[in-house]
Amino acid sequence: MKEVVLSRFFVLSVTVAMLLTGIPAGFADDGMVEIEVELPEPFFGGTPLDYWGPNLEPPSFKDPDPFMAPEGTKNVALNKEVTSSAPPYAGELEQLVDGDKDYGRNSVVELPEGLHWVQIDLEESHDIYAIALWHFHEGSRVYFDIVIRVSDDPDFAEYATVYNNDHDNSSGLGVGEDKEYIESHRGRVIEVDGTSGRFVRLYSNGNTANDMNHYIEVDVFGVPTK
Repeated sequence: MKEVVLSRFFVLSVTVAMLLTGIPAGFADDGMVEIEVELPEPFFGGTPLDYWGPNLEPPSFKDPDPFMAPEGTKNVALNKEVTSSAPPYAGELEQLVDGDKDYGRNSVVELPEGLHWVQIDLEESHDIYAIALWHFHEGSRVYFDIVIRVSDDPDFAEYATVYNNDHDNSSGLGVGEDKEYIESHRGRVIEVDGTSGRFVRLYSNGNTANDMNHYIEVDVFGVPTK
């Protein structure tokens, strides 16, 4: 019992000392720091969402929490090359990584109906700690079969799946355990725990409003792999 009390006293003392010295609460001895994702302005209005699914998570009105990553972690997708499984109907692929997260139609890239992917070339392998994406936020929608993979191979012969909310394998990419979610200006921040790769591929398969696939922005937070 004495050891437990002393340990708690030590932790409390260290925490107080960090606050007094101005060291941020997210600082860790292993060099990890808190990284916040920059959010765009919200859109107020739009048609209410009329959808229910067995894999849909309840709506959240809370901004995403900061995630932990090594000091020096940044958005390494900014202005990198983007390719896709089909040419976009509207917009240009480079808009996915231009830093513009606005909800306006001029900021949205539209891909054809059905299952399609976009792929970002980070130019070298990175240890990835989070991926943030915005499909659409001029109103409430749910996008289906969101699957995200990371690889060092541009053809994805080998890969790591870091997100999959396809609960019934309708995409043919395997059953996932992640949840469908309602799109908003908060996007989706997916923590990745240092998975390494040069290429990030994101799939989707239509949405509750229509069968098209949309992207506004994708952030990939990482550091070059040593």
